[in-house]
Amino acid sequence: QVQLVESGGGLVQPGGSLKLSCAASRSLSGTYDMGWWRQAPGKQREFVARISDGVGITYRNSVKGRFTISMDNPKTTEYLQMNNLKPEDTAVYYCYVLISGTMYWGQGTQVTVSS
Repeated sequence: QVQLVESGGGLVQPGGSLKLSCAASRSLSGTYDMGWWRQAPGKQREFVARISDGVGITYRNSVKGRFTISMDNPKTTEYLQMNNLKPEDTAVYYCYVLISGTMYWGQGTQVTVSS
C-alpha cells in the first residue's frame, strides 16, 4: 500500500507556470513507474506524463516542450513542472504510481488557467 498526497495546484493566467508535487508515503524501491493524468469537466481522464525505469519519460503531444516530469532521488516525490500554461490545460491533475501491477492514485489537485 502507498498513499499519495498532491499539492501545487491553483489559478494562473495563460502563459504562467505551476509546479505540482506528489508525495508518496514510502519510497519506491527497485523498479518504478509513476506519472500524471488529468480530467477536465465533462471529459475523460487523459494521460499527461510518465516516468518509468522501463520506458523512460513520455508526454502527451500537447504538453511536450511545456511540461517536465521529474522525481527526487529517494523516489518518494514526483513533480510536474508546467510552463506556458494554456486554458485547455485546465483540469484536475492526478498523480499515480504503479507498484506490482496495482495503480495508486492521488486525490487530485485543481489547475485553472484563466485570465
